[in-house]
Amino acid sequence: MPPRNRREAVASALARIAPRLPAFEAEAALDRALASPGLRRAAPETAARLALVTYARHVFTDYDDLLADGYDRASARHFVLDDLNAALVTWGAAPIPEEADREEEPDGDPTPDSR
Repeated sequence: MPPRNRREAVASALARIAPRLPAFEAEAALDRALASPGLRRAAPETAARLALVTYARHVFTDYDDLLADGYDRASARHFVLDDLNAALVTWGAAPIPEEADREEEPDGDPTPDSR
């Protein structure tokens, strides 16, 4: 049965992308995907992946601390990539390759993966 609305479509994509993501984390990533102006028109899979990466970067790494310490976004992303990938892999999601480290998320927040 196909999803009836955007929330269901993104939630379904998130469950496929990160099958071991705990329910609390899934809700937080889903809320981020639905609240982001830049992700409103993205395909559900794209919105789910970008929201998951952004959520993990801000919650499970030192990204925000590095920004507060004066690092630019690209440098901060580089330094947290291993921790970010550890979270993604734990959840059953594909890790982000190092070379994808400088792509832009639709809402302007740089993200290492815009697939």
